[in-house]
Amino acid sequence: MSKTFAVIGDPIDHSLSPNIHSAAFRELNLDCAYIAYRIPKGELEDGVESLKKIKIDGFNVTIPHKIEMMKYLDKFDESCNIIGAVNTVTNDSGILKGYNTDMDGFLDPFKKRNLSVKDLKVLLLGAGGAARAIVAGFAKEHAQSITIANRTLENANNVAEFSNKIGLKANTVKIDEVEDTAKNYDVIVNATSIGLKNESSPISLDGINSKTIVYDIVYMPINTDFLKKAKEKRATIIYGYEMLLGQATRAFEIWHGMEAPYNAMKKALLGGV
Repeated sequence: MSKTFAVIGDPIDHSLSPNIHSAAFRELNLDCAYIAYRIPKGELEDGVESLKKIKIDGFNVTIPHKIEMMKYLDKFDESCNIIGAVNTVTNDSGILKGYNTDMDGFLDPFKKRNLSVKDLKVLLLGAGGAARAIVAGFAKEHAQSITIANRTLENANNVAEFSNKIGLKANTVKIDEVEDTAKNYDVIVNATSIGLKNESSPISLDGINSKTIVYDIVYMPINTDFLKKAKEKRATIIYGYEMLLGQATRAFEIWHGMEAPYNAMKKALLGGV
């Protein structure tokens, strides 16, 4: 029996997921297809119904539907519950179950490098869609504290409140007030969209060194200005594409119940960026 999977969102043309999953199917000779399906904001309910009609086996959820999709799930796992958003869904005879692979996807590159974040001080830039999953990841791995830097304090304060609630000590600062304090942190994560259009780094990285872990979740371009500046300081670098791969391999394992072919998926992804 052939199986069909999809990614839903808007915009969707730039999604690399079809390439990544198709490469995995080819590698393991699976009779499966993966499509990108545009569902505009406000049309999610109809979109989900049409996916059920074609008996889709599973789908990924991206912007702008990750929070609203929670309403249309019959069940969800603990990560969805904590983060309040879903990005991977299984369809078992019309019963939709949601998962959030953002947290594990985010943590995956740390694990692959054997880097522990236990007791480390974290600076998170941005308080948007990925922030809660990232905070949940650092809480799970027992980081010492997190500072959330954002343009507006309101969003940062919401994420900080969430962080404190799940046991990770958090405070907030405006992004332009970070100035030369980057050196006070062990891990610095860019979760803003700054870098997508080759903008210069959102903060100064003066004073960081080879012990600092610098992670940019922007994956196109691979080398953002933020990461280039971190490399000049010989910091440990984690690329955005690694998080994307971490999420994709988790989704693959949820749907197929077998280990994902990481290297084949990585090759397809890097060919696409």
